[in-house]
Amino acid sequence: MKITVIGAGAWGTALARMLASRKHGVTLWDYFPETVETINRAHCNERYLPGIELPVNVRGEADANKAVAGAELVVVASVSKGFRNATKCLKGFSQIAVSVTKGIEFETGATMTDILAENAPKARIVAMSGPTLAMEVAKGIPTAIVAASTDASAAQTVQALFHSPAFRVYTSSDVHGVELGGALKNVIAIGAGVCDGLGFGDNSKAALVTRAVSEMRRLGVACGAKAETFIGLSGLGDLMVTCFSKLSRNRGFGERLGKGEKAEAIVASMTAVAEGYPNARSAHELARKHHVQAPIIEQVHAMLYEGKDVRKAVQDLTARESKAED
Repeated sequence: MKITVIGAGAWGTALARMLASRKHGVTLWDYFPETVETINRAHCNERYLPGIELPVNVRGEADANKAVAGAELVVVASVSKGFRNATKCLKGFSQIAVSVTKGIEFETGATMTDILAENAPKARIVAMSGPTLAMEVAKGIPTAIVAASTDASAAQTVQALFHSPAFRVYTSSDVHGVELGGALKNVIAIGAGVCDGLGFGDNSKAALVTRAVSEMRRLGVACGAKAETFIGLSGLGDLMVTCFSKLSRNRGFGERLGKGEKAEAIVASMTAVAEGYPNARSAHELARKHHVQAPIIEQVHAMLYEGKDVRKAVQDLTARESKAED
């Protein structure tokens, strides 16, 4: 099959490598010509996946229209902030388009498949999300993920294409639930990283993660998602790995915040986007719009965008009125 991956960050590159290893022809598009040149010349992407070799059937391309021409399937791995612009080339695309980007557009509240539906109205759309750290996937370390679509046949096609003993794929019809789980957990992971930066223990982080599941579920259900999705791979599964792994950019972002660095300085120093930073605004606005209590998201937003002291944010979170567990 001829496959195009839009976005040569760590995740897009890892998926391109995996698909190419199964003998598919893969075109990997990126905005930066130097990244494309390195992929074609050195068969690697050292900036995002250092030490990982790419098969020769991964071809870099800097022209988006050329990259998607003749593609039988497109995987979109662009950062959420650039997702709308990156998918404009799919206007006439009528095959399966898979979003693997985790985010919510701040200006509209749209998920990535909402944007795909606008920019690729003829495509059959699938969202794929789960606990999938790019470096581990690139190394063939076993994991599992969910392919979600309202088109069951499209989800099953994606499942068959990606599934392997080291990359187990499940299907779901709850597209927005799967997407919201992936987007919201990055915001929570910044809070988990703050716990690490402040020197808190495992009890603190376990309590945060557990309460976050309820918060994510509450907000997701208000947006029309299924409650059970948030205890699955794209909810609880992704939340755990992102909050606890040393490979997690969002957890690492929060750790630096907890140690006293300013959010703007952390963003400026990172080679790859920590999606929890822009999506904290989106999640906060979504909770406000749907009148949903989201205290963890509220405090993460306050630390990132209102200059709130991290210790005061933790104090305000833990000093909330007692209640029954939900």
